[in-house]
Amino acid sequence: MRTSSWARPLVAAAALAAACERAASSAPPPPAAAAPPGGPVIAYERTVGGNQDLYVTGTDGKERRLTDAPGTDMLPRWSRDGKTIYFASERTGNWQLYAMPAEGGPARRLRTNAFREWQVEPSPDERSIAFLSNQGGPEQLWVMDLASQAQRMIVAHGRKTIFGNPSWSPDGRRLTYSSNAEVGHQIYVANADGTGEERLTGYRRGGCEPRFHPDGRHVLHISRGHLAEKSRIVQRDLTTGEEKVLVDWPALNYTPTYSPDASEVAFTSNITGDWVVYRQRLADGKSWRVTFGPGAARSPEYKP
Repeated sequence: MRTSSWARPLVAAAALAAACERAASSAPPPPAAAAPPGGPVIAYERTVGGNQDLYVTGTDGKERRLTDAPGTDMLPRWSRDGKTIYFASERTGNWQLYAMPAEGGPARRLRTNAFREWQVEPSPDERSIAFLSNQGGPEQLWVMDLASQAQRMIVAHGRKTIFGNPSWSPDGRRLTYSSNAEVGHQIYVANADGTGEERLTGYRRGGCEPRFHPDGRHVLHISRGHLAEKSRIVQRDLTTGEEKVLVDWPALNYTPTYSPDASEVAFTSNITGDWVVYRQRLADGKSWRVTFGPGAARSPEYKP
C-alpha cells in the first residue's frame, strides 16, 4: 500500500506497505459492534463488483454511494465547509483530480493533462490544493491555487522517489507527507512553500500515511515492520518527538485520520480478514465497526 493507502496500482501498493518500518505487538481482537445512531458522517472508498467508488455513511449509519463512474475513485477529502469532496480518479484512463458536491452530483475535473496526478488535499482556507504529480518527471509534491490555477512544485526527492499522503496543518502553514527517498518510507514535515523540510521518523522505524492533528502539534502515522503482518497507528508530538501508540490490533491497520474534535480516530483494518473501516475513541479505546457487507472499504475521512 502506497503510503497512499490503497490507491496505487496493486503492485506499487504492496511494495509501499512493506516499506513502513517497525512491527506492532499483538493485542486482543477488537469488538466488531456497529456504532450507535447519531455518529459522525464519514466518507470512504469501497470496492463492489470490481469497481472502487466513494461512499458515505450518515448519522443514521446508512451507507450512500457517491460515485459510480467506471475506473477507480480514491481517497476522499472533505472541504472545510463540508459541501465538497475532493478525490482522485482514473475514470479517463489516467489518474486526475476531481471535486464533487458532498450530497452527490457530477464531479468536475480540477486539472486536465496527460500526467499522473492524485492524492489531492484541499488547504484549510480552501484556496489551494496539495497533490502528487509526475509532471516534472519523477513524482513530486505540488500546490495549486484554485482560483488562478497557478501551480508550483514544492518538494522533490529524486528520480525514483514515491511520495504519499500530503496533509495540511490546521493553519495552512505546513504540510506533512511521506517519502521513500532515504531508507524505507519516512514521515516529513515542511513549510507550505517547501522550505524548512524536516524528517520526523528514524531510519529504523519509518512511517507512512501521516495526517495532522487538529491542534497542529501532533501528527498521526502508520508504523510497520518490513513485510510484517501487523501495523500500528502512532501519534507523534512535533515538539518533544514523543510517540504514543493509539491502535495496536493484531492486523494491518492503515489510513488513519482524526475526528474534527480529535476525540477519536477512524482507520482501515483487516482484522476480520477483509478491509473494514473502524472508529476508535481515544479516551477509553472503545471501537466501533463502520462498514459492513461485501466489498473492501478503506480510507475513511470525517466530515468537518
